[in-house]
Amino acid sequence: MHVLFATAEFEPVVATGGLGAASAGLVAALRRHGIRVTPVIPGFAPYELEGEGRVELDVAPWAGSVTVRTGHHAQVGPIAVVDAPGLARPHPYTDPATGGAWPDNDRRFFTFAAAVAALSRHLGPDVVHLHDWHAAAALAFTATGGPPTMLSIHNLAHQGWADPEWIDVMGPRGEAFRQLNSVNCLAGAIRLADAVVTVSPRYAYEITTPEGGHGLDRLLSEHRGKLWGILNGIDADEWNPSIDEHLHTPYDAGGFGAKVHNQEALCAELGLATAPGPLIVAVSRLDYQKGLDLLAEVAWMLTRIPARIAVLGSGEPDHEAAWRYIAAHGDGRIAFTRGYDLGLAHRMFAAGDLAVIPSRFEPCGLTQMQAMRYGTLPIVSDVGGLHDTVVDVDADPVHGTGVRMHQVSPAGIVDGVHRGVRLVGSAAAAAARHRAMTHDWSWDTAAKGYLDRYAALVPG
Repeated sequence: MHVLFATAEFEPVVATGGLGAASAGLVAALRRHGIRVTPVIPGFAPYELEGEGRVELDVAPWAGSVTVRTGHHAQVGPIAVVDAPGLARPHPYTDPATGGAWPDNDRRFFTFAAAVAALSRHLGPDVVHLHDWHAAAALAFTATGGPPTMLSIHNLAHQGWADPEWIDVMGPRGEAFRQLNSVNCLAGAIRLADAVVTVSPRYAYEITTPEGGHGLDRLLSEHRGKLWGILNGIDADEWNPSIDEHLHTPYDAGGFGAKVHNQEALCAELGLATAPGPLIVAVSRLDYQKGLDLLAEVAWMLTRIPARIAVLGSGEPDHEAAWRYIAAHGDGRIAFTRGYDLGLAHRMFAAGDLAVIPSRFEPCGLTQMQAMRYGTLPIVSDVGGLHDTVVDVDADPVHGTGVRMHQVSPAGIVDGVHRGVRLVGSAAAAAARHRAMTHDWSWDTAAKGYLDRYAALVPG
């Protein structure tokens, strides 16, 4: 089977968040299962390929001269890169000078989508797998009767809205993309794709509800028969505390005592007090979805439980400013590091007793699985993939791996942290950590789910 896999991000070639990690993890797992996968990404930069070949793609004149380069990337293997006017930028989506979206993102990603459709005609894959709104409009430029198509929704909040004038540019299938008299890339692809997949089973349900559907709940409910939820995984080799070169002291599920040494080393690194109370870590974007603003509201209260807090992240300026202020006045019991440092993220999960993930909504989430892989018990909102991956210890002591908060609010966080701190000090903690560490969080299970969906799409 040959799958054409269109995504705007593919780690480590280009990634700004979870889409890049998910794309790379799934492709690697599919290849391990014997599937031929051709990832195709926009040429945001002149990515170097070995054994490079070039093909000029047959696209409409409005897109300009579009070529695809195919070859072998040193870190990810076979890949295709679309080069077209306007795609290359210092950031895939936003202007670093203003912080806002590039004003021509509609043209940029419609060009990429048209290129994906043309590449599909050129390669003749068995399945075309489109990821998020950046690639979704490929279905507008794909004639009926082509290979079966799958749309993966990694985050329904980002839908790819554009002016209605694009409907005429898209051609005969453009009308499917009309939503509220504008173009909505996800809406059109939901209507036209043969299968729609979200990144966790719970999220597949939530997006059919008014609370979680971001305005597309009715449309998704109408297409419920082709909607599936397949839980993401993580790279179980990269996130492996027994061989992790980032750690002060590697350890495995039988050596939790090493967490003490890792915690002492992290506290020295961050200038964080070594006592009192458990260490709570948070590795996250700082935006509305992730809910770290809710944690900030009660940070002072949490230090009196007592607990200590270490936060790594960046995002909305007011959220960053709040955490800088809190850390500066936290008497050494709160640390904040702006940005994303992969090695530091590994060390935080190795050092933490608890990881707090207070997302308002969460299609899947990676940090709760990364934390559990390191025996750090998560305190999570009861939404999306967090619901699917974390078993509440109080509700199910035999299978519990963490704490599910009863509500997404400052009060819910305080209650969840109280329960988490109580868990750390209990006899049940070691068993919960062992369950969390030894569970299979790899991409292999997800790959099998996608293989089933692909097989259902391919005739005969």
